[in-house]
Amino acid sequence: MDKKKREWQDTDYVLGYFGKNRHQARKKYYAYIEEGVNQGRRYDLTGGGLIRSSGGWSELKEARHKGIHVKSDERILGDSEFVARILSESSEKFERHYELRRKGYDLIKIADRAAGVCGIEAKEIFSGGKQKGKVKARSLFCYWASRELGVTLSELSRRLGISVPGVCYPVERGEIIARENNYQLIEEES
Repeated sequence: MDKKKREWQDTDYVLGYFGKNRHQARKKYYAYIEEGVNQGRRYDLTGGGLIRSSGGWSELKEARHKGIHVKSDERILGDSEFVARILSESSEKFERHYELRRKGYDLIKIADRAAGVCGIEAKEIFSGGKQKGKVKARSLFCYWASRELGVTLSELSRRLGISVPGVCYPVERGEIIARENNYQLIEEES
């Protein structure tokens, strides 16, 4: 302890849980660690979240023998239903991005659509200014580009010449504008 400085490690914070006096806190910390080591390997604390929440490997095997299949993904903590829902939503977004790109949607086409809805020229979206029509069009553009086409906020930031946080607000504002006015990126065909 304290032999090598690591920026991510806050020893004072951790030792603070074990006492106010640094020397005593260290003694209590070592005793705490030793107690844990003496417990040996704890199977209730091994394996992924799914394994642990299911009661261990034996429970999972038994469920599989009964024909119950559990959906899991090591990146997502939660029960099978939650994991399946998150993966499904992720897949839907990916499919939407792919479909839009297949139809020829890119930043230029999205800018044309946003500008058309707001009655300005597309090039105005990429120029500065806080005129009401520009702000509305830029907000719709950022929302559709980010959420519909999957363009990163960093990429939008570069294209618009503003900071990443400066793109976050228009994305949120664009979502509200689209919802309140029932604007869709792809116009309904009559």
